[in-house]
Amino acid sequence: MPDSCRVGGYQHSFATVDRRTALILIVTEKDTAAKKIADILGHGKVEKGSYQRVPYYTFSSEKGDFTCIGLKGHILQLEYPEEYSDWRKVEPKALIDAELIKAPAAKSVVNALKKVAKDADSLIIATDYDREGELIGTEALSQVLEVKPELEEGVLRARYSALTKEEINNAFDNPTKLSFPLAKAGEARQDIDLIWGATLTRFISLATSRLGNQFLSVGRVQSPTLALIVEREMERRAFIPVPYWQLTAELDSSQGPFSAGHKTARFLDKTESDEALARAQAADKGQVTRVKSSSKKLRPPAPFNTTAYTKAATALGYSAARAIRLAEDLYLAGYISYPRTDNTVYPASLDLKEILSELQKSKELEPAASRLLEKGELTPTRGKKQTTDHPPIYPVGVPKPGEIDDAHWKIWFLVARRFLATLSDEAVSESNRVDLDIGGEPFVVKGTRVAVEGWLGVYPYSRSKDDEVPKLEEGESVDVKKVFDEQKETQPPTRFGQGRLIELMEQHGLGTKATRHSIIQNLYDRGYIRNTPAEPTETGIAMIKALNEYASLITKPEMTADLERDMSSIADEELTKEQVVERSRELLHSAYESLEKNKEAVAGEIVKGIQEDKLVGPCPNCGEQLRVIRSKKTKKRFVGCGGYPECATTFPLPQRGSVMPMYKTCEQCGSPKVKILTRGRRPWELCLDPDCPTKEEYNKKRAERQARAS
Repeated sequence: MPDSCRVGGYQHSFATVDRRTALILIVTEKDTAAKKIADILGHGKVEKGSYQRVPYYTFSSEKGDFTCIGLKGHILQLEYPEEYSDWRKVEPKALIDAELIKAPAAKSVVNALKKVAKDADSLIIATDYDREGELIGTEALSQVLEVKPELEEGVLRARYSALTKEEINNAFDNPTKLSFPLAKAGEARQDIDLIWGATLTRFISLATSRLGNQFLSVGRVQSPTLALIVEREMERRAFIPVPYWQLTAELDSSQGPFSAGHKTARFLDKTESDEALARAQAADKGQVTRVKSSSKKLRPPAPFNTTAYTKAATALGYSAARAIRLAEDLYLAGYISYPRTDNTVYPASLDLKEILSELQKSKELEPAASRLLEKGELTPTRGKKQTTDHPPIYPVGVPKPGEIDDAHWKIWFLVARRFLATLSDEAVSESNRVDLDIGGEPFVVKGTRVAVEGWLGVYPYSRSKDDEVPKLEEGESVDVKKVFDEQKETQPPTRFGQGRLIELMEQHGLGTKATRHSIIQNLYDRGYIRNTPAEPTETGIAMIKALNEYASLITKPEMTADLERDMSSIADEELTKEQVVERSRELLHSAYESLEKNKEAVAGEIVKGIQEDKLVGPCPNCGEQLRVIRSKKTKKRFVGCGGYPECATTFPLPQRGSVMPMYKTCEQCGSPKVKILTRGRRPWELCLDPDCPTKEEYNKKRAERQARAS
């Protein structure tokens, strides 16, 4: 850090403070980052302390004495005053214009921060550099100033994109100032999300009598995202399959057996298909009429930003939320750069060769890294988005065996291989096509293979299986072994996987790189969607139907995208926070009035969807519908027969997690099956019959536990 740094018109100089007594307080977003930064700046000579079980780290250097403390994300919580807390007594409409307050979210962290701030002579905010990080930094500053107001002038800001020695030293050698406009943009998002979410959630929950932990959430970003999923589902349900026929010939040649398809890929007319089939079946020989080959260059992929990374990670089987968590873990451990970024262009300051030298420490990646270093000049690919806050995601260190688990290894290799791919040569694919005449009918066989590995050699995730074509010559004769037809149907549009959904959210301006994964997870947690790819529940469909009918402003992405742009304008000092929040309140008033006028219709539509989601299948004893029921007496849920009291069939249920019907029966006993979705756990299937053979081991262990307990 330079001896002197001008911030906000105030000359802050470490030279003016006796370095033997100067205490510099560093505030980071999380404890992991605090420990890492302290280790780097303190050259490993760090002492750990704690206050109210919140750790902090002290060390000394030529620049003075330091204390480094990590927060737990936001330390202040935005909320309504106490008089608005009773859902039944306060009209939801009153929340739109109500004053918002901030209260400590983690009192022990706030107390520890104030404790270490009392002795500080200067302050450096070192939270993550983005909108939320800047807001967290200003929250920390506000608490520090309550005990040490003189620190207000001269507060410094350390910006970094990786927890590496070089990045951290550079950040603290070249501090900047806090961006209060950026923090205000974060505050605006907080205000708007709470106002919209609280108002609409209370209205819908009260209208449908869904209170307590059964409440129905509605959100400024959540609802338009759900609408995208529901819209696709409606397209699927409206889809009418069209039958078609495909003809295939099994052939033999000097190069071995192979198959060819009719040039008309789909016969929509059965008569035409039958006539073509008969002509081809009458032939015992076929003739090659044309052989064509072509090659195509495959450009290496652009560097990873958050959206591209999430799409690639979900293709490996991770949910979007877990993909982000794994990347954050690797970032905090010092293995990859900051994972929340829109940037797809490496900055000129990024030392690509140094990163390659680091990757040579990986046994699996050393050959590729060495080859790239031998190339001399490196020309990385460039994506369409270029920003100045953070670089694209890239590897910064190589984990040692045993330091991380398999899931983290998979993500680290994904990031490292993507980096190598962006520096690698183009790949070349070769496409081959052979046209044949069989009984006067045109048949074709096509195949593609990788002719030049290029970047696909280090990034196998984008590689398709080679589909080889026999090497035949024009005029060559082949034997016809069999010709047959298959009847198929056109398929409805596919549901959205989480990676594709995040892409769509970005395209529509829904959420940010930091929030999209959690919005999708919330839709799962609230029971609006299930399965992968995302399938809306009847409750989710009913919610969107009702909102579309009576307050479409809430479900249309344009409104949310406009507000996101307005929040960016706050950061650019083109609009004030107050202007943007007031505009959002006006929009909400308009939507609320329409919902209020049609309260009964809105509630009726949603309740109908909720009831449909409670149906789990036919009763094995009487055939009536089984449904999820909550006992008024015990408040516990169970599955009961809709034919009660004539049929008293019941089945127990776990009391935690969402119950999703599977509309299929158990292979062992024939009872209906359901899926249980619990946050933080894998979904699991459950046969409703407690005496089912599939539960034998479970029942045995439960009996043993009960015996020990007694």
